[in-house]
Order: sequence, then C-alpha cells, then structure tokens
Amino acid sequence: MKDYIRSVLDVVSESPFVPLEKHAKKGVLAVEKLAEAMEAYCAGNQAVLEERTDEIDKLEHDADKLKQKIRAGIPSSVRLQVNKKDLLSFLKQQDSIADFAQAAAYWMTLRPCKTLPEEIKEGFLELMATSLKTTRKYDELAGELYKLLATSFSKEEIQETMSIIPEVEKLEHDVDVLETALLKMIFENEDIIGGAGVCHLIGLVERVGGVADKSASAADRLRTMILRR
Repeated sequence: MKDYIRSVLDVVSESPFVPLEKHAKKGVLAVEKLAEAMEAYCAGNQAVLEERTDEIDKLEHDADKLKQKIRAGIPSSVRLQVNKKDLLSFLKQQDSIADFAQAAAYWMTLRPCKTLPEEIKEGFLELMATSLKTTRKYDELAGELYKLLATSFSKEEIQETMSIIPEVEKLEHDVDVLETALLKMIFENEDIIGGAGVCHLIGLVERVGGVADKSASAADRLRTMILRR
C-alpha cells in the first residue's frame, strides 16, 4: 500500500511531500549514529567516536539538501493540502533533529571521557537510548503523512496519526526527567569531574536531550499543520 501511495505522490510535479519522509529518515539515522557515538565516548574510543561524527555530519548535510528540495518544491501558485507556513514551520523543527545530533557528536569530540564515574556514563547511555526511542517514534509519525495525503486527510487516518503524537510527547517528558537526574549527578561529582568537565557535560546533556525535544516539537508542528489545513 505504501509503495502505491509513493508512486501516486511521485507523479505530482514538484510535490514538497515526496522527500519529507526521506528527510525524517536522515534525522533518525543521525540519532542512531549518535547513539553509537555515545557508546564510543563512554568507552573512551576516540577513533570510533570521530568516525560516527563524520557519518552524522554527512547525514545532516544530506538532510539540509533535502530541506532545500522541499522548500523549492512548494509552488507559489498552487494551493497545497496544508498551510504553506505551517509546512515550513514543521520542516524547520524536523530538520533540527539532525542538527542537534550533529551538535552533540561534535561536543563529545571536544573533551575525552577519562574521569567520569560509571554512574554518569550509565546516565548518559540511558538518556541517549530514550532520546533515540523518542526520535524513532517520531519517525513512525512522520511516515503517516503518506497515508494522510493518499486519503485526502480522512478522519480515520487523522485520528490514527494524532494518536502517535502523545506517545512522542510522553517519551520527550521521560527524557526531561532523565536530564534532571543526570545533571544532579554531575554536580554531585564536581570534585571528581572538575569545573571544566561539569560545563562540558552540561552542554552534552542539553544537546542529547535536545534531540528528543526537537522530535516532540516537530510532532507538535505536524499536529498544527493537520488541524489548520
């Protein structure tokens, strides 16, 4: 069914919807690579960390190219099935997922993980895993766009799509809780980590958590785009 939907959409001249799912996939792939980078960071494997950072950089660049393609595919004289401004606002938030993955990976390369207590490493791995879970759930949501377009936003498909959004938001809330607990742990170990180390880890928490935050923001903008179409 999905292949049929894609074939129908592909014949629409300069449709901005055709590359939207591909763009979302670039974001989730970047976050998956970030999870591997986090494992390498916590293991002190700088070589693998830098390899994953390079891969994330390429995915973010690919996402940027798709973003430009989508923007260029928005016709000025043809009425879309959704509000154009809402579509661009949604795209901006979706694009930020790969941006934050890239920023988090770069941030890890700036300072090696040498003196971190095991509990903080475990905290980062848990935060990363939940952020990735949030992004994957968002990717599932973005994939529903094809069904919405193919059914001209039928009531049933809208309800099915909308039911996924609270799941994304719940996972993002779980990330917020983990962020708070991890930050507290970092400050409690300031004597071991050092002032510079604390500042670095705070920045890393914000960037990894930002992946989930942008996933939830994109989900919220998608909801707005659907409701105001």
